[in-house]
Amino acid sequence: MRAIVNTPATGNVAFRDVPAPVAAAGEVLIDVRAVSVNRGEILNLPGNDEGWRPGWDVAGVVAETAEGFTKGQRVVALSLADGSWAEQIAVPAEAVAVLPDAVSFAQAATLPVAALTALRLVREAGSLLGRTVLVTGAAGGVGRFLVQLARAAGAEVTAVARNAERAKGLDRLGAASVVTDVATADGPFDVVYEAAGGETLSRALGLVGPGGTVYTYGNSSGEPTPVSFFQFFGGHEQAVLRHFVFVTGAPVGADLAALARLVADGRLTVEISYEKDWEHVNEALTAVRDREVSGKAVLTIGIG
Repeated sequence: MRAIVNTPATGNVAFRDVPAPVAAAGEVLIDVRAVSVNRGEILNLPGNDEGWRPGWDVAGVVAETAEGFTKGQRVVALSLADGSWAEQIAVPAEAVAVLPDAVSFAQAATLPVAALTALRLVREAGSLLGRTVLVTGAAGGVGRFLVQLARAAGAEVTAVARNAERAKGLDRLGAASVVTDVATADGPFDVVYEAAGGETLSRALGLVGPGGTVYTYGNSSGEPTPVSFFQFFGGHEQAVLRHFVFVTGAPVGADLAALARLVADGRLTVEISYEKDWEHVNEALTAVRDREVSGKAVLTIGIG
């Protein structure tokens, strides 16, 4: 079968023929129809060897009846073992969910990393009813889902997006305020969701209120974060900085099913600004790397 593999010498990825997967006990074999591109996958490319196969998000069709799933069922899944950018993949059954008919493969492919991260971040904070929330990186995939889910949970959301063009539509998704610089956000905030790292995280720490929580779940800037002991004094007493990893906790299948239902019911909007056949993968990587994508970038396989 064909798969996309890492080619560090070129700075890109390439197609290669690889052995087709065989589902082990507890796994579901999927014919892949769509995948999405996450910044984390791009950041991982330089540190991995020639031939490494990226890809976490997958939407497709069950290839063989197994583990309670029937051949031909439309499904969405998360591959923690990487390798979803391929014609087929075997995924643990606990990380697979059946898709409602109203959800397309492209929509589904955006859910496993971005929407799942957002859902679990909102859940981790407990009740958000009446609380103030700051979302940095709000124009990206996770950020756009976070704005929606936090607002649906009753929060007043301030969204930070450095590029005004990419910030378009965040108010429609539920942001009460949209700013292009975290320094101009009108705090303090009860909850801060931060994924840029570096100076953005440092400034965000100064915006959390007493007893509030800053959740850091990424470092897209690649920069270290200067943190002062005194950032937790003078209006920030008992504030907490927490590192969050979205795959810890319960198996993801149930949450993927819940997210798919929200999309099907029109209660969660999927925003895809780049969707092309997977032959354009290197173009897609460049678009995401250069922050030309608002929301998600999706690659389809054998569709259309």
